[in-house]
Amino acid sequence: MALKDYLGEQLLGVLASYQHQGIVHHVGVVYPRANNELRVFIPKGHALAVGSLVTLHLDNRTGVDELDAELRVYRTSYKGRVLGIDESWVTLQPVEFMLVHGLRVVEQFREPGYDFPADDRTESDLPITPLRHLGPVQEKEHHNKVGILTTLAVDQPHTTVLAFLNTEADDVFLVSVPGTFKQHQLDRNPHCFFIIDERAKFTFEQAIDWNYTILEMQACQVPASLPLYEQVRTAFVLKNPWEADFFLMDGLEMIHLQCRSMVFAGEPRPIRSGRA
Repeated sequence: MALKDYLGEQLLGVLASYQHQGIVHHVGVVYPRANNELRVFIPKGHALAVGSLVTLHLDNRTGVDELDAELRVYRTSYKGRVLGIDESWVTLQPVEFMLVHGLRVVEQFREPGYDFPADDRTESDLPITPLRHLGPVQEKEHHNKVGILTTLAVDQPHTTVLAFLNTEADDVFLVSVPGTFKQHQLDRNPHCFFIIDERAKFTFEQAIDWNYTILEMQACQVPASLPLYEQVRTAFVLKNPWEADFFLMDGLEMIHLQCRSMVFAGEPRPIRSGRA
């Protein structure tokens, strides 16, 4: 089966790429093809070129405002190469992807001859957070249960969808089981990005109104020995009560993302993509 059989014929995606000025994010409307190529409309323009390597986060959580700890949506970090460009339209061919539903891999692809790039960067423990108490939680994001974390992997960025908690001061907290790929990436480079969107609140119509925020972040750890750990865990349960069993598990890693800058603070606007 193709990605479009799981994700649908039209969805929103967050594209990340390394360019000369650093990592760049774009938000676009994505049209998967039967051969797993993607047509992407980027309404605000881009500087991508044929041959550029990109990573596109895809998932089918549009209109979904309740997710359990296993994230029962189809999601993937799609590694692609720009095959063609037509003004605001970009065509991507797949290099590597793994489509996941819950904890299960349902489809995967790897370009012939492709192997994951060697990563000889030194891993070190994240610094301990300077925070000692949880500030006021951002209530307007209560309905937004998950966001997208971009970590700076070799050659192409990596994206992961995660439950999150954020504060009015733009601190973001994440929790996960130990030993994940994203954790290894943060241990190599704590510089990262976090994207918060409004997909839980809209459905596709003639035009798409989408409010999204991209934050440039620096990761640090929250040891379980700090009172902050239990404060954040309690707040996670209040935000996601159906996931209480997960958040109350022993041994979870808690990450605090400190905001370095706001890359983009979006406001609802019409995106007129025309035809794919």
